[in-house]
Amino acid sequence: MLQKIFALSFCLFPALAHAAPPATQNDKQLVIVSFDGAHDNALWEKSLAMAKRTGAHFTYFLSCTFLMTKADGKQIYKAPGQKAGRSNVGFAQSREEIAFRAGHIWRAHLEGHDIGSHACGHFDGKGWSKADWQSEFAAFRTALLNVWKKADKPAAEPEGWADFARTGIKGFRAPYLSLSDGLLPALKAVDFTYDASLVTKGPGWPSAKEGLPRFGLPLIPEGPSRRPVIGMDYNLFVRHSMGVENKRGSTRFEERTLAAYREAFRKEYQGERIPLQLGFHFVEMNGGAYWRALDRFLTETCGKPDVACVSYAEALPLIEDARKKADRSAF
Repeated sequence: MLQKIFALSFCLFPALAHAAPPATQNDKQLVIVSFDGAHDNALWEKSLAMAKRTGAHFTYFLSCTFLMTKADGKQIYKAPGQKAGRSNVGFAQSREEIAFRAGHIWRAHLEGHDIGSHACGHFDGKGWSKADWQSEFAAFRTALLNVWKKADKPAAEPEGWADFARTGIKGFRAPYLSLSDGLLPALKAVDFTYDASLVTKGPGWPSAKEGLPRFGLPLIPEGPSRRPVIGMDYNLFVRHSMGVENKRGSTRFEERTLAAYREAFRKEYQGERIPLQLGFHFVEMNGGAYWRALDRFLTETCGKPDVACVSYAEALPLIEDARKKADRSAF
């Protein structure tokens, strides 16, 4: 399943052109951490505890088929170009599991984290039209709106959930980071405020193509040869063990990963203060090496007075403030 989910995600995508507001040492260094999938309830607990302990806020890009059982999916979900009830990442195993997941989503929302969309069934949308993407986004919002009914606990729906489901999801990351010409028009049509589906040659400011901020995961130097790798756990998993689970090397992989995070952070912290973005999945690969490295990195980094470990939603106004300040200083 792991290979199937992520088979395309280590490809090198075109770099994102970006306009950088000049940073000064008075600007905070932003660290933006996100999780794709957001399904395993044990990892919801683990990530929320990590956030509370380190003071970080995360973005969780949720796949909506985890809000329905397979039987539900056959009735209510059909991805573009697919048979009804198909999903590349599966479905919830029970209604009890759905209830726990919905509770974690709501808790994360209340604790200041950002819930974003990772579409529904984790299909490659490289050939999708605007209408195809809009159909997928509509399925996502319907699934989120009706999740407590699918959990068979409608009375447990928190006050404010419906408004959150209808209007609170503003960010998107494409499965496999795979794009099409129809994606941007669809994102704008459904009022998303940012996209985080791109890859950059290094840490970069978001571009604003046609008025929509677009973030890119950076290539960062890693390992003895310092070869660039996308700053995402799966890409490190492929780099370190060819995408095959290797728990015996877990400690070594953790140390290599932490060293890469530290160096990428140091370069920006002592330099232009460009936001550092790091991506993860709700899977503990190579014995949890990458989650442990993240925990250690955030523990030593987020407490610095001139560092902000924030979600994408929180980063947007901070970046806009930096742009305005740069514009004022130019006169």
